[in-house]
Amino acid sequence: MYELARRGSSGDTIVDVGGVRIGNGFVVMAGPCAIEDDIQIETVARAVNAHGGAILRGGAYKPRTSPYSFQGLGDTGVELIARASRHHRLPTVVEALDAEQLPVLAQHVSMIQIGARNMQNFTLVKAAARTGLPILLKRGPAATLDEVLYAAEYALLEGNANVVLCERGIRGFDPQTRNVFDLAGALRLKELTHLPVIVDPSHATGRRSLIPPLVLAAAAAGLDGAMIEIHPEPARSRSDAEQALDLETFADLMCRLGALAPSKVASLAGR
Repeated sequence: MYELARRGSSGDTIVDVGGVRIGNGFVVMAGPCAIEDDIQIETVARAVNAHGGAILRGGAYKPRTSPYSFQGLGDTGVELIARASRHHRLPTVVEALDAEQLPVLAQHVSMIQIGARNMQNFTLVKAAARTGLPILLKRGPAATLDEVLYAAEYALLEGNANVVLCERGIRGFDPQTRNVFDLAGALRLKELTHLPVIVDPSHATGRRSLIPPLVLAAAAAGLDGAMIEIHPEPARSRSDAEQALDLETFADLMCRLGALAPSKVASLAGR
C-alpha cells in the first residue's frame, strides 16, 4: 500500500512552488507547450502575470511521438524561461525527460514535471525528488489511480513531500478527443490522497474549444488547479497547435474563473 501518499488524519498537503501554494485555492499554470524563442516566452509570461496565472509552464525538452517533430530548445529553453520568470516574477515548471537534465533544471526552475510517458520511470522520479524541488507528477495514459499513487510514493520515500498529481487524460478509442478527460478519476484521487490534484485539459482533449469549460468544471468540483497551454499565435505553434489557447481566450477564461470562485483562485496577488 502507498503508505505516504494515502489520505490520513493529518489533513491535506500544501505544496509551495516559489511562493505559490498549491492545495490552498485553484492555481492556474499556463504557458506554451514548447518554448520557441525569447519573444514568445516573454509575451506569454507577461500575459500569465497580467491575467492572474500563478505559475509559468513551458517545454524545453519535448518527448515527441515522432522523431521528426520539434524536440524543444533543450538547455537554451530552460535559460529562456528562467529569464522570463525573473522579469515577470513567476515561478516555473518544466518537464525533465532524463536525469542528466536535472542539474540544469534544479538551478533554473521552481518545479520539475514528470510527464505521462515517464510516470513509471521510477529512477527518474526518485532522482527528481532528490533535487528537493516540488514535483508535478502526471498520470500515464493507461495508468490506474493506484499506479499513480505508487509512483508518487517513490518521490515521497526520497524525503520530498512536495508532490502534486496531475490528471491529463487516459487513452480511449474515440478520436473526437485526444484522450479521455477523467474528472471522476481526479476527484477520486482527492479522496485517496492528501496530495494536491490538478488537471491538464489541453492534453486530455487536444481541442482548444473544450479547455475553458473543463477548467471551470475542475474548479467547481473542488480540484486544486489546472495546467493550460497558451501561445501568442496558436496556428504558428511548433508543438500541439490545435490545443493551445490564444492570449485573448486565456484572459477571458481567467475572468470567468475569477467570477466562478473569486475567493478560491490562487494567484500572485495571494503570495
